Amino acid sequence: MTKATQLGKATLAVVLTAITAVSAGAAPRAGGKSAVRSTHRSSASRSRYRGVPTFADSSSADVTTFDDPVVREAAVEALGRYNGAVVAVEPSTGRILTVVNQKIAFGDGYIPCSTIKPAIAIAALEENVITRDTMLKVGRRKYMNLTEAMAHSNNTFFEELGRRMGFETVSKYARLLGIGELAGYNLPEEHPGAFPAVAPAYGGVGRMSSYGEGIQITPLQLASLAAAFANGGTLYYLQYPRTEEEKESFTPRVKRELNIAPILPEIREGMLAAVLYGTGKSSFDRGGDEMPLGKTGTCDDHTTPSHIGWFVTYADEAHPRIALAVLLRGNTRRVKGPTAAQIAGRIYRKLREQNYFTGVTLPGNLSALNSGN
Repeated sequence: MTKATQLGKATLAVVLTAITAVSAGAAPRAGGKSAVRSTHRSSASRSRYRGVPTFADSSSADVTTFDDPVVREAAVEALGRYNGAVVAVEPSTGRILTVVNQKIAFGDGYIPCSTIKPAIAIAALEENVITRDTMLKVGRRKYMNLTEAMAHSNNTFFEELGRRMGFETVSKYARLLGIGELAGYNLPEEHPGAFPAVAPAYGGVGRMSSYGEGIQITPLQLASLAAAFANGGTLYYLQYPRTEEEKESFTPRVKRELNIAPILPEIREGMLAAVLYGTGKSSFDRGGDEMPLGKTGTCDDHTTPSHIGWFVTYADEAHPRIALAVLLRGNTRRVKGPTAAQIAGRIYRKLREQNYFTGVTLPGNLSALNSGN
């Protein structure tokens, strides 16, 4: 063997050794190729909406002089570093207890994702499209009733309801429930969101009924709707007293009576199931006696590009004292409805620790002083 051949083989051996070492270092530790794909998907989800961070200072710019201090503290602490908003409302009066991140809460609104489903359920029940026991096919060999579909946020079920009712009927009930109109009374900075004049091109009325496609809803509108579910069907104008005079002279203002009391048990059953074993189970405060009800929402908002996570809820079921809308925005998959539900659960836990649900008057607690409960 010539010296040239020996040198060539030695060089090749070094190169092969280096390649092997690099390959070994790059190999997935557990999960093989799927781990590589998972990392790629995770990276893609993180960078898809780069302009909207998952974390932000969401409360520093708020004016909070006349907020309920107990509710405010609980909401700010629960939201933490997340980029989002919380609106809390007193169901028996429509009084706004706190608004965390007022810029977002009073803004143009966002796609409601699956929080549209309770409104669609009300329409379907009122129109006798279904009853609480109606089973709809949602898979090859799978059927669900309304409670299960609400608990697990089944899109196929609600798409079918939308198709059966049609755009005009869905629109009628959505507007009746306050979607697409101002929720507040004398709130000059509030925007009304938006409701389409025709079925959206992407997915039609089916997707509008499962994801809220084409709709922009605000946290104020969702909190108002949750309050109506809690109080038996009265849609109040939301009022936000911001002076001593407004606080002292506060009087509830009814926007309209929805006349949905006969069908509310079916809606509540689905929202309760979502908390007990469905997509909103992270909102349940195991240390408390009060029972929250709620509905999650998770999807992408292409109008204001970002991932969106919602949770609309009220507590407790027997004597509701608070209704909440929690909104999250961001560029990671951490932004989702179950995370928003977890934030609501933290709020409920903090309020329980402050004896909020017992009706005990706490120093500075405007809600306990003025609710009349």
